Amino acid sequence: MSVEQDYPELREAVQKLCAKYPGEYWRALDRDMSYPKEFVDELTSSGWLAVLIPEDYGGAGLPLSAAAAILEEMQAAGCNGGACHAQMYTMGTLLRHGSEAQKQQYLPRIAAGELRLQAFGVTEPSSGTDTGALRTTARRDGEHFIINGQKIWTSRAEHSDLMILLARTTPLKEGMKKTQGLSVILVDMKTALGNGLTIRPIRTMMNHSSTEVFFDNLKVPAENLIGEEGNGFRYILTGMNAERILIAAECVGDAKWFINKATSYAKEREVFGRPIGQNQGIQFPIAKAYTNMRAAELMVKDALRRYDAGENPGEEANMAKMLAADASFEAANMCIQTHGGFGFAEDYDIERKFRETRLYQTAPISTNLILSYLSEHILGLPRSY
Repeated sequence: MSVEQDYPELREAVQKLCAKYPGEYWRALDRDMSYPKEFVDELTSSGWLAVLIPEDYGGAGLPLSAAAAILEEMQAAGCNGGACHAQMYTMGTLLRHGSEAQKQQYLPRIAAGELRLQAFGVTEPSSGTDTGALRTTARRDGEHFIINGQKIWTSRAEHSDLMILLARTTPLKEGMKKTQGLSVILVDMKTALGNGLTIRPIRTMMNHSSTEVFFDNLKVPAENLIGEEGNGFRYILTGMNAERILIAAECVGDAKWFINKATSYAKEREVFGRPIGQNQGIQFPIAKAYTNMRAAELMVKDALRRYDAGENPGEEANMAKMLAADASFEAANMCIQTHGGFGFAEDYDIERKFRETRLYQTAPISTNLILSYLSEHILGLPRSY
């Protein structure tokens, strides 16, 4: 099925599942910063988190456009796919670069819901997006790697069985590129916890299960190395376009939720004896948000078409992520303004969704870095950093 067909049956099935998890479910979790276990478990048992895993390993073997449709519908229904979306793109590193033995060992169990691969250990406090400057090390010691260091913003570490970890296995020397000498290692979180791995939750403005993770002489079997030692940065890069496209699809879903919410309210809410939607001051911001959402949606579809065709669409993936994040944030602001004071009330879910979609101006890559990428690599301007 191609991206042009848009997966109508899949979308309808996801909508039915999401209808079981209305606003009050998410509000209760938000108050306590709790993980949506029931929601994630049902997504897993329904097979939606395994759509990218090939059929030979128990998945559906569908292209990235199917995953994008699933995540878009989750967000458009008012749910929060951020609780589990990483499983869709982190497993790509294992799928593309893991050995056959690793894929046989882990992918069927991930597809069956026996294991969660949702933690992605890359960002560090001192390096941020400058991945080549990371300081976490993995030193080879016989049949093990000894890992020391720290990661931050490692979302869902407390709720994941496995982590894709990027660490330095070769010390940085003069003449080396900073991105050389990095390796990807699969960490068994349950075995590691308390044996060199410490997880510390970070309370944030949205319920995103963020943590910082500490490694203190953690021993990991050398057989958990994914691909060749020293080529980890390249392996991670191959998944970043997929990540940005999927996040963009989520933002399109968010924007649709805000636009539908505002449109319905503007038709029903009466002030001065007339529906507020009759006023151009209300109409025009909704129409503008809708226009920007549709433009972002088309960019996402173009990026998906190229990705599914086997291209590596860095330009389209980055533009899709930026345009969709901008569209969802504009729609969020518009929705609050349309609702007036009620937009800030918990029961309307708008303030929660506002906080959730605000994240994507900054993560998984900030708008400024996307603009820097486009300036240098697409437009040929001098490197700015």
